[in-house]
Amino acid sequence: MIKPKYQRILVALDGSKNSIRGLNNAIYLARQCQATITGIYVIPRPPHPAFRSPRYPEKPRLRGAQNLMDFAKRHSAQNGIIFEQKIVFGDTSSTIVKFAKNKRFDLIVIGARGISAVKEVFFGSVSNYVLHKSSIPVLVVK
Repeated sequence: MIKPKYQRILVALDGSKNSIRGLNNAIYLARQCQATITGIYVIPRPPHPAFRSPRYPEKPRLRGAQNLMDFAKRHSAQNGIIFEQKIVFGDTSSTIVKFAKNKRFDLIVIGARGISAVKEVFFGSVSNYVLHKSSIPVLVVK
């Protein structure tokens, strides 16, 4: 049997239990294939500046994202895996798909449900979008 060779794994993080499980699965796969992991955290932002507050409401979310990325980096390092981080603003679903395609990742790991307010029956709306729109293999962790 031929083992798939993953060199670059993208894991979507949002702080939910499923995203942490996704990180653990990505670490396991990375150890098997000697791959590197990149964690992406997408902070949603209204599409038009008129809908944004004049203050900087994303600052607490940015701090939370950085804390999560620091945890993921430590956790990966404890398992001997190189972890890179990417925190971006935008639409979560499409940003993950575009980033994975543009940076040529071999695999996307994503939790089945995140911390979003909208919950679907089996998959979260973000994981469902990524699963159907990505041309890259996707591992959905529940």
